[in-house]
Amino acid sequence: MKRLFLSAFVLCATLTVSAQQKNAVIENMIKEATENSQLEHLGHELLDVIGPRLVGTPEMKQAHDWAVETYKKWGIQAENQQYGEWKAWQRGISHIDMVSPRVQSLKGMQLAWSPSTGPKGVTAEVITLPTVKDSMEFKNWLKNAKGKFVMISEYQITGRPDYNWEEFATPESFEKMKKDRDSLSNEFRENMKRTGYNSRSIIEALENAGAVGIVSSYWSKGFGANKIFSSRTKKIPTIDLELEDYGMLYRLAEYGDKPKIKVVAESKDLGVAPTFNTVAEIKGTEKPEEYVILSAHFDSWDGATGATDNGTGTLVMMEAMRLLKKFYPNPKRTILVGHWGSEEQGLNGSRAFVEDHPEIVKNIQAVFNQDNGTGRVVNMNGAGFLHSYEYLTRWLSAAPKEITKHIETNFPGSPSGGGSDNASFVAAGAPAFNLSSLNWSYWNYTWHTNRDTYDKIVFDDVRSNAILTAILTYMASEDDTKVSREKIILPVSERTGKQMEWPTQRSPERKGGLD
Repeated sequence: MKRLFLSAFVLCATLTVSAQQKNAVIENMIKEATENSQLEHLGHELLDVIGPRLVGTPEMKQAHDWAVETYKKWGIQAENQQYGEWKAWQRGISHIDMVSPRVQSLKGMQLAWSPSTGPKGVTAEVITLPTVKDSMEFKNWLKNAKGKFVMISEYQITGRPDYNWEEFATPESFEKMKKDRDSLSNEFRENMKRTGYNSRSIIEALENAGAVGIVSSYWSKGFGANKIFSSRTKKIPTIDLELEDYGMLYRLAEYGDKPKIKVVAESKDLGVAPTFNTVAEIKGTEKPEEYVILSAHFDSWDGATGATDNGTGTLVMMEAMRLLKKFYPNPKRTILVGHWGSEEQGLNGSRAFVEDHPEIVKNIQAVFNQDNGTGRVVNMNGAGFLHSYEYLTRWLSAAPKEITKHIETNFPGSPSGGGSDNASFVAAGAPAFNLSSLNWSYWNYTWHTNRDTYDKIVFDDVRSNAILTAILTYMASEDDTKVSREKIILPVSERTGKQMEWPTQRSPERKGGLD
C-alpha cells in the first residue's frame, strides 16, 4: 500500500509539473501578480502624486512622461505620440465662502477651463433664475443678473439617494417625495424652455448680461457626490457647489435673505498644449507585423483624481504589460498598450491612433479595453464578430476558474458605437473587446465625480483584471491562427424600422477647446 501510494504521488506530481511546463508563462504571471503586485504603488504615484489628468493640463503631460519612464524601467519601449493640441489650462487654489447673512466656507470647485477670478476674488450677491411666462419676460429680467452670481441648476428637495429613502421611509412618504421631485423637475425644464434658452445657451446670455459668475450643482444622486465637467463661460468663473451648500444658498435667495459669496479661483490659462497618446511595445518575434493591443484611456475629468475612470483601467494595462515583459518577453505577435488621451471629450486619442496607423489596425489580432471602474470583469461580448466565440472562449479557458466564474459571455454580441476606446477600433473593423466590470456604485459615486479617489479602488478586483488581461493577451498572441473579422448581419432597429449599420470610423478632434 505504501509503495502504491508513492507511485500515485509521483504520477500526480508528474502531471502537475507537465501542466506547469505547458502553462509556465501563465502560472508565473499569476504568481507574480499575487505575490508581488505593483498596483498599489503605481496607483499612489499616478493618483496621489500626479493627480487628475484633464486634457491640456500640465498634469496630463506629467502623467504621460511618468508612464514612459515607468515602462522604460521595466525594459519596455515606450513613447508619447502627439496627435493634436488642446486649450491649455491649470486648476489653481480655490476658496468659496458665504459672507452674508453669515460666514461659512462652502464645498465646491471651479469647473474645468473656467476663467480665473484673480487672487483678490469676486464678492457678490447670489440670485436664482426667475419663473417666467415667456422669453420676452426673461429678456426683460436679464438686467437683474448684472453684478450677481446666478444659480442655474435645479433645486433638489432631498439630498438622500433613493436607496436610503426606500430603506427607511414609509412607502407613502417615498412615493410622495418622488412625485414632488418629478413635479419640480418638470417645472424646471418647462421654465427653462420658456426663457428661450437651454441649460447651455442660457450661460452665454447671463454672461453677456453682466453676471459676475455662474453657480451650478450637478448632483450625482449619491451622498456627497457631484459630477464635475467643464465651464462654458469665456470671462467669468463657473463653480459647482455640492448639493447641501447649493440648496442652502438657493433657499436663502428664494426667501429674500440676499446671500453673498466670495469666490477666489486662481486657475491659469496657459494658451495651447500638445495632446498625446502614450504607446508602449513588446516586439513580436514570429509575427511582428500582427498586433495584440491593451487599451485604456489615460485622461480624466478633474473633480477628483480619476481613480476609477480610468485610473484602474490604466493600472490594469500597466501591470499586465509588466507581467508579460517579465515572463513572456519574446511574444509571437507584437504587443502594444495604448494609454489614450482625451477620451472624455470624444475618444479622441484612440480615434487618432486608428486614423494615423491603418497599417497596424488592419493587422490587429485583438484589442482588450477596460474603462468602467474598479470592479472585477463580469461581462465580455463578441462585439458583433461572427466567429468571436471560437477564439474568445479558447483564450478565456486558460484563465483561472476563480476569475472566469464571474464572467458572463455573450456571442456574437453587438458592435459598440461609442462609450469607450474599443469603439474606435470596432468602427475600423478590428476585433476589439471591452472588459466590462462590476458596478461598485460607479455611476452615482465615482463616474466623473468629486469622489473618484484612490480609496475607492478595490485592489483585489483590479489584480484579478490584470491577471485576466495578461492571460488573454498571451493567448491571443500565441494563437496559431489569425482571428476572423467577419461581422454579423445587424438586425432591423425596433426604433426606426430600418436595417442597423455597423458603426463608421470617425476622425478625432485635433484642436480642442480653442474656438
